[in-house]
Amino acid sequence: MAEQTKVTTLEKVVVRFSGDSGDGMQLTGTIFSNLSAILGNDISTFPDFPAEIRAPQGTLSGVSGFQVHLGSRKIYTPGDKADVLVAMNPAALKVNVKHIKPNAIVIIDTDSFLKNDLTKAQFVTEDPFAELGLNSVQVVAVPISSMVKDGLAEFELDNKSALRCKNMFALGLVCWLFERPLEEAMHMLQNKFAKKPAIVKANIKALTDGYNYGHNTHATVSTYRIESTTVEPAYYTDVNGNKATSYGLIAAAEKAGLRLFLGSYPITPATDILHELAKRKDLGVITVQAEDEIAGICTAIGASFAGCLAATSTSGPGLALKGEAIGLAVISEIPLVVIDVQRGGPSTGMPTKSEQTDLMQALYGRNGESPAVVLAASTPTDCFDAAFWAGKLAVEHMTPVILLTDSFIANGSSAWKIPDLDTYPSITPNYVTNYKEEAPWKPYRRDKDSLVRYWAIPGMNEFMHRIGGLEKDYETSAISTDPANHQKMVNVRQAKIDKIADYIPEQEVCGDKDADLLVIGWGGTYGHLYEAMEDMQAEGKKVAMAHFKFIQPLPKNTAELISRYKKVVVVEQNNGQFANYLRGKIPGFNPFQFNRVKGQPFVVARLVEELTKILEA
Repeated sequence: MAEQTKVTTLEKVVVRFSGDSGDGMQLTGTIFSNLSAILGNDISTFPDFPAEIRAPQGTLSGVSGFQVHLGSRKIYTPGDKADVLVAMNPAALKVNVKHIKPNAIVIIDTDSFLKNDLTKAQFVTEDPFAELGLNSVQVVAVPISSMVKDGLAEFELDNKSALRCKNMFALGLVCWLFERPLEEAMHMLQNKFAKKPAIVKANIKALTDGYNYGHNTHATVSTYRIESTTVEPAYYTDVNGNKATSYGLIAAAEKAGLRLFLGSYPITPATDILHELAKRKDLGVITVQAEDEIAGICTAIGASFAGCLAATSTSGPGLALKGEAIGLAVISEIPLVVIDVQRGGPSTGMPTKSEQTDLMQALYGRNGESPAVVLAASTPTDCFDAAFWAGKLAVEHMTPVILLTDSFIANGSSAWKIPDLDTYPSITPNYVTNYKEEAPWKPYRRDKDSLVRYWAIPGMNEFMHRIGGLEKDYETSAISTDPANHQKMVNVRQAKIDKIADYIPEQEVCGDKDADLLVIGWGGTYGHLYEAMEDMQAEGKKVAMAHFKFIQPLPKNTAELISRYKKVVVVEQNNGQFANYLRGKIPGFNPFQFNRVKGQPFVVARLVEELTKILEA
């Protein structure tokens, strides 16, 4: 009688898929993540791409990874270290040795661990596990490549095409490990390769073979059961930050009664926003792939002048190129959403890695006194709300709005409850038809309360006008170089941005009301900071957290809120940009800082260690 497989029930687990760029690890991880979400687990993912387009096969620089954290409770991060690693070759094992727990399960393709493969991964012995000091991991060694070729012989595929299915064999093995039924995974493959039925059949066969291998061999590791979470009944989908950003812009345009226009130039890691919106002609979206970053934003400025909700998407290097045109939007006072999906810098830097290093550029990276609204999204799903708010503030306050996301949340995904748009606030443009003063209308006449100028769309009867990049007279809207007038216009443009604080929510704090330490963050570090706070609270420490979405202007209660706490630490993936900004905005504020700029997400355990030192100092 066969020995019964041991089943271990866990609250949460971290799985990392890793191999060459051509091994399909992103697809494998995505299917496993979606499958887990369908089965009722909360998830958080982290795709980790190499910067090289196609490094030599089997080398360290070409390793691609996908990490997913799933559990039966709310999951905030992709996890620090993996409980299970799928390493398709020695390079994947070597690169990820720092990302796995000491007793992790490591699944390897023994066909890809031959002497030549070890040499390419810079191993000097023929025992990679001993060489890396992995003495306590549980190794599941499977001849994946040869089993896939043998299993797909009936399909008469060439050798290369057959081996492309080995990632599905690995997925089947992991599905067995976590007691995941294969039906939904098969359905996903059928949708993915709908136009290639032969490929569908081959991948499903490899998937099934991997599952059966684990089931029939009763490998000497336990299988895992992750119980489902109890969630509010609703429609859910798996969404990454770039897709959620796209949907948020569409929702804002619909609420405003405007067509959405995106003028952009492809750049990692923001390109998928252009891709997603280009698919949405059915919703009236207009997209232009321009010849460069400057042309992209200038088409958006033109579309905004013509009456669209206009946006442009980019990353840090592109934001630098767009600076002059953002200044044009500032002085012309027209609505514009600029999305900066931050990546490692400076210059070309690390295109596929994540940082928070563009904050000062977003706030001040233009010539002249050129104030703009700056927002930051905190999670993949929050990108929807952040993009909606960016569109709302841009249209209602006639200003450029810079929305900061980052590579981590742009490519990472979470289960998203599809929102009811009826519950979102209205978006009401300040059209020139609202102008009721006795004096004749001019382009820079303003609402007395909000200081927002009235928006005249070309073609509106009796409202022919001209705006542009030269300074205008406050009263006549004609070109002016008068010193006193320039001072007045500089003050008015800044005051208009400052007044937006009256139209945004006050800053909230979560955690202990009587906290001994307030942790301040912004942007895509939310999940790691929240989990660090929870871990510290579990140790009996009094900690609170304030995570900022609205950066310029700051929420009205920011100074009062911060003053309640004796110790405050600002945590960022830069050298202290938000901390220094807060110092300038709040007299006498001098926080502790924790700063890391590694191109990788924070490690929660490291955060807990450093924040505890600050708390106990």
